[in-house]
Amino acid sequence: MFKKDKKDNESLNYKRLNELIHLSSKFMKLIYTLTIVLLVFVGIHLIKDLHVFKIIKEIFGVLAAFFIGIILAWLLDPIVSFLQKKGVKRGIGVTFVYVILIAVLVLVGNLIIPALGNQIKEMITAAPDTINNITEWMNHIINSVSRTYNLDSAVVKKNVYDALSGFLYSFTVDGPTTIINISKTILNGSLNVIIGLLIGFYMLIDFDGVKKQIGSLVPKKHKKDMSDLTNMLNQTLRNYVYGTLIVMFILFIFQSIGMRIAGMKAPMVFGLFCAIANIIPYLGPYIGGVPSVLIAFTISPKVGIGVLISVIICQGLESYLLTPTIMSKTMKLHPVTIIIGLLLFGHFFGIIGMLFATPIISCCKIIANFFIEKYELFKQEEEEEV
Repeated sequence: MFKKDKKDNESLNYKRLNELIHLSSKFMKLIYTLTIVLLVFVGIHLIKDLHVFKIIKEIFGVLAAFFIGIILAWLLDPIVSFLQKKGVKRGIGVTFVYVILIAVLVLVGNLIIPALGNQIKEMITAAPDTINNITEWMNHIINSVSRTYNLDSAVVKKNVYDALSGFLYSFTVDGPTTIINISKTILNGSLNVIIGLLIGFYMLIDFDGVKKQIGSLVPKKHKKDMSDLTNMLNQTLRNYVYGTLIVMFILFIFQSIGMRIAGMKAPMVFGLFCAIANIIPYLGPYIGGVPSVLIAFTISPKVGIGVLISVIICQGLESYLLTPTIMSKTMKLHPVTIIIGLLLFGHFFGIIGMLFATPIISCCKIIANFFIEKYELFKQEEEEEV
């Protein structure tokens, strides 16, 4: 910055000049941030207008097994590399990791899938009673509202029940087709997972070779920068995925136990729903918890209050213990940034967009910070005493 020379004219206020320079730098940072936000907004608009996600969805549908293999190899590579550093040959390390992975999947599948199936049957069996409880609850609400606002309760009930009947009719007509489509999806998904496991196995054995082949496409003068940036992105995304899976599994266990104690029918089903919804930061607990609590109140007030307490305790455990301990500050994003990202991606791409909003924004931030540091953009020198 400018330094005042004793011989200079005292009429020039160098301190004020330095303050203006700092203020200008901050203003430029603000302009830069707003420009990035605008570019992201325009980019999302273009992606939606060009139906890019529809194209990506079709590509993923065709090459799902290949993508599963890539993701699996990417997630397991640090473990295999660690074993390799300890003197274990890579092929043996990959085989060992795969044996453990498959054993865990089989164990979890045998423990959870039959229980989930039984609880879904239990939920279907209890559906008539649940519908009767919902009907009585709706009648009570409609009668209360009608008395308060002098409405014709018969007309209100007719409109509500007509809408409900239409929904049930469409559900009954489309139900068999929906079940067949779900069965096909599960079958195709299972085949893709099996093929993906095989692809991931072979990719994992020569993962370094795959990385070198991809790196060979990058010009030599940019190899180091690309390697540094890739390492930062890999570390952040891996930590996010590992942390999310651990938090989701623990929340599923605790939520299922809590709902079982509260007397909720099919507690594992609703516990799984709450755990999956929790992937969405800040909004996920409400998306998963509110429907569960409402359905619980249709069973009985006692069950409803019990489930409400269970949801509050489990979400408090997740928010104040699990996420801070396991996730730490992996994404390093301000809460306001995350909420704006959720609203933006949710508006354009729905729930799926909200699921991917946080990691995408975090990657964008890492890339932006990398280039800011590399090219020393907005570098401020410390103000020297005048």
